[in-house]
Amino acid sequence: MLDTSLSLFLDKGFEQTTIDLIAASVGMTKRTIYAKYEDKAALFRAAVERAIDRYIVPIETVRASEGDDLEETLIRVAHIRIANLMTPEGLRLQRVLNAESYRFPEIFEMFSVRAAQPTIAYLAELLRRRAGAGSIAATEPERAAIAFMGMVVGPPARSIVAGSAIAPAELDARICFSVRLFLDGVLPR
Repeated sequence: MLDTSLSLFLDKGFEQTTIDLIAASVGMTKRTIYAKYEDKAALFRAAVERAIDRYIVPIETVRASEGDDLEETLIRVAHIRIANLMTPEGLRLQRVLNAESYRFPEIFEMFSVRAAQPTIAYLAELLRRRAGAGSIAATEPERAAIAFMGMVVGPPARSIVAGSAIAPAELDARICFSVRLFLDGVLPR
């Protein structure tokens, strides 16, 4: 029911998706749906929450990408995040967030806390360790991690969600350029 609901919310938008339509699509009665969810908004939130939970990249996967070379580690992290976004589930989730987060700001916050923040926390920890070793000069590791994600993942994500295909070689070139630009900003002077 939650998967079908999310598809309908994406296809028709929140306003045009009715409980009647959802019930008919999943072969249930409205009463059954209302027994589980207080209203359409609660059903929407539950559908998005399930999509977020499925979208999350386990932090162990992100941590496993770490190597001795910081540039290569950052490139791998960017590829992990973008590859996850490019899955059908990732695209669907991003499109729903883009379309409905103005009406349901809590879904964007939920996405941020559950899906983005663990990677940002890991990156901040990585940058803090590298700064402690003297290989970089990141005085604000949390802000640097947020800036990194914004630079490296943000632009390709916007293009991909908008339906613009990015050739693998071009995606690699963008990621490498952005990682080098980021590293130029945190190298000791």
